[in-house]
Amino acid sequence: MILSLAACKKETKVTAPVAVEEAPVVEPVKVMEFGFDLNNYVVKRDTIRSGDSFGEILERNNIGYPKIFQIAENAKDTFDIRRLQVGKPYTLLCSKGDSLQRPQCFIYQPNRVEYVVIDFQDSIKTYIDRKPIRIEEKTASGIISGSLYQTMVDQGLSPILAYDMSDIYAWTIDFFRIQEGDKFKVIYTEKFINDSISVGIDDIKACYFEHVGEPIYAFRFQTDSIKGIVDYFDENAKNLRRAFLKAPVQFSRISSRYNLKRRIRYYGNRIRPHRGTDFAAPVGSQILATASGTVIKSERRGGNGNYVKIKHNNTYSTQYLHMKKRKVKVGDFVKQGDVIGWVGMTGNTSGPHVCYRFWKNGREVDPFKQKLPDADPISDSLKTRYLEFIEGIKIQLDGISYPEIEELKDNEELIIDTIQQQNAITKP
Repeated sequence: MILSLAACKKETKVTAPVAVEEAPVVEPVKVMEFGFDLNNYVVKRDTIRSGDSFGEILERNNIGYPKIFQIAENAKDTFDIRRLQVGKPYTLLCSKGDSLQRPQCFIYQPNRVEYVVIDFQDSIKTYIDRKPIRIEEKTASGIISGSLYQTMVDQGLSPILAYDMSDIYAWTIDFFRIQEGDKFKVIYTEKFINDSISVGIDDIKACYFEHVGEPIYAFRFQTDSIKGIVDYFDENAKNLRRAFLKAPVQFSRISSRYNLKRRIRYYGNRIRPHRGTDFAAPVGSQILATASGTVIKSERRGGNGNYVKIKHNNTYSTQYLHMKKRKVKVGDFVKQGDVIGWVGMTGNTSGPHVCYRFWKNGREVDPFKQKLPDADPISDSLKTRYLEFIEGIKIQLDGISYPEIEELKDNEELIIDTIQQQNAITKP
């Protein structure tokens, strides 16, 4: 008998090698600001405090005075480090590999757009740069309920927009007499940084103001591309500017007009001729030259207090009394709208105001009763191009609705709908 013995072998199961997935290397997203990737630094932010200096800030952050002196000396030709202002923000970019986290770069922001970089990582570099600005076109409209300024503020618009519009219409609209119910529309551009932070009004492209039922258009147009001269004209190409502003102070009120039989309280209520126009305004308000000319007097004398007198030409001169402080001196040439001083109470006065006096051919007259000259009109060669330029803008301006009217219509419709619903419910 033959026995067959089969060898017993242990079966080993062979498995295929398992592939191990390597996690993808995720590069950190760059966080760019001021031209630096902030991921590479320890970032410290603060504001300039009372008593702070450039040296003290760096010394607090472990930079020695020999190094501070070297940095300051290098920076002085580009930026005066003594000009740091309390409340302005600064940023320190510090080394990540340094246990003391010593700064490698100092960045100061004097305003929301500009910034000063003092970079001392390797060599010392100082430069001034600006954040990227995005310009966005916007529109606004409203119905005056008190003043242009207050109406805009109530609508959440920038007060600067009110000032800019008042400048455009300063020669054609008496803003002391605007009435409730007057209307405005405006197309303007606004500047933004970081896509959402507004840094102010750029320009007013066009606007419309309806004053006591009279419509007045204004379109911005460049009349000289070489010199960059820009002005505002109406829909018929007439220049809105006049030779004289209507008032030397913005957003003030006339407290006393030119009156040769006025009773003056300061002099015991006696009749004394008042040959000026008083514009009441808070102390410190800017006083503007109403026309271009040469300063022929700038002094303090008697009842006039601090005052300035400007000769505009052989026909017209103007005078500005009771200033807190004068900004110009005799011989200075000033342009229309330049600040020549600030409202005060010097001389004989019972309240803060500027007494505005107006001379024509050497005689004091009431400026509001004079037929004053216009500015130069647009040239015939530009008129056709101007009228073509404003055609589409005027259509856009006319298409802007007044939000208050639309809201009123919505409210009326809502009330009507509510009444109809209630009637439907109560019907048997």
